[in-house]
Amino acid sequence: MTTDMGCVLPELLEESAAVRRSRFRVGGVSVQLGGDREEDVTLVPSLEPFRVETGVSDIDIRVERVAQLCPASGRKLFDSGTTWELREDEMGFQFDFNAAIFGDRSFKRLLIDSRFHHATLQMNEECLAELPQAVEPLGYPLDELLIMHRLTQEKAIELHSCGIVGGDGTGNLFVGHSGAGKSTTTRLWTEREDVEVLSDDRIIVRRDSPDDSSRMRMYGTPWHGEAMYASPNSAPLSRIFVLEHGHGNVLTRLSPSQAVAELFARSFVPFHRHEYVDSALQFLQEVVDAVPVYRYSFEPDERAVDTILNFRD
Repeated sequence: MTTDMGCVLPELLEESAAVRRSRFRVGGVSVQLGGDREEDVTLVPSLEPFRVETGVSDIDIRVERVAQLCPASGRKLFDSGTTWELREDEMGFQFDFNAAIFGDRSFKRLLIDSRFHHATLQMNEECLAELPQAVEPLGYPLDELLIMHRLTQEKAIELHSCGIVGGDGTGNLFVGHSGAGKSTTTRLWTEREDVEVLSDDRIIVRRDSPDDSSRMRMYGTPWHGEAMYASPNSAPLSRIFVLEHGHGNVLTRLSPSQAVAELFARSFVPFHRHEYVDSALQFLQEVVDAVPVYRYSFEPDERAVDTILNFRD
């Protein structure tokens, strides 16, 4: 639907046939991107390792080129202050993405239903014509926002952490705020042991089986840290360590309530709806019931690795 000025109204959220498609999967969430042009379905380089050719899609996105976008409407839920804002109306959610060079104009807008299943991504040609380079439809932060919000509909969560898989195929998760030592931990382990790093900054944790809450699995993501590890693989989750700098290498088992609080403080959860927060806390309770959680006060040398290798629950 358009106005006399030719701008596209937010009511447009209809599925239509797409000539070209691409698919990717992150943390067990499959996304299909459809559009009329090759550039409409181009994946950003960070998503290429996560590309899949077939399979059922959890999220279907139709990319459309529009002459211009109307001013944002609906109830504002969140504003990053720089790059994106989120609004809600009776049809679902509206993500608007901005850049300083465009002033108050959004250069793309994602319209998606409340279950985060069907979406239309509108690319503003008025803005894009002013750029010398092409703009990938799913450029950051849209790709992460999409997955993060879809996880609210599932038994899963994204954690600020690095995931390290040992030679036996099981994984240790090292959780921490920025500066807590995730990149240092990654470096120490890769220099010392033959391990696979799923990510050095963001890991998705979900049930190993949809109907079994007794086992958890961790998945790599495209959103890496300083060490730039980003793998599409996954592994069973055996232990979780909450990192902090300290003297010596000391492991302290956390109670379930302590563990939930520590993990929640390091999780990526949309806080604009209380049900998303409640769901995240309920799932984290499942996680700590299934996986032991320790506070790890460590010093940044190879002894930090030895402590974990020699540790027995």
